[in-house]
Amino acid sequence: MLMLAGIVVVHITTIILLLVATIDNAWWVTNTVSTDLWGRWELTNSVWHYTNLKNYPEEYLQTVQATSVLACVFTILALFVFVAQLFTLPKGQRFTFTGILQLLACLCIMIAASIYTAELQTMKEGGYGHCYVLAWISFVLTFILAITYLVLRKKSE
Repeated sequence: MLMLAGIVVVHITTIILLLVATIDNAWWVTNTVSTDLWGRWELTNSVWHYTNLKNYPEEYLQTVQATSVLACVFTILALFVFVAQLFTLPKGQRFTFTGILQLLACLCIMIAASIYTAELQTMKEGGYGHCYVLAWISFVLTFILAITYLVLRKKSE
């Protein structure tokens, strides 16, 4: 029972990290610019102004946006499927469907962060922000959860 509670806590933590990484505005930051997957914040006269992302290849940007959102959807769906399988899955069965959903989320996160790194980040000054780091941490956590779900069996009480 303690192990299941731990898995649920890690899963909820992963969902929160993924949502923050997808929504917040700190994938690339400088002193005057903060860029996320949806737009860019520029500091002008001590006021932050939102602008659209320009000079980004549209197909890569849309791929990163879509895979980030899909990762959130798959991870949230996996949590609901896991809880449903706790009550409906026969004893001795594995949580295979939940593990597959987590693997899909893991793949989506990896695609989003990799494309962002390789194709979208072209500025020389600044550095990766906390959302970028959270995306990679979420990748690791979803991979660990996927393996855990694929190995985990429903035990008889």
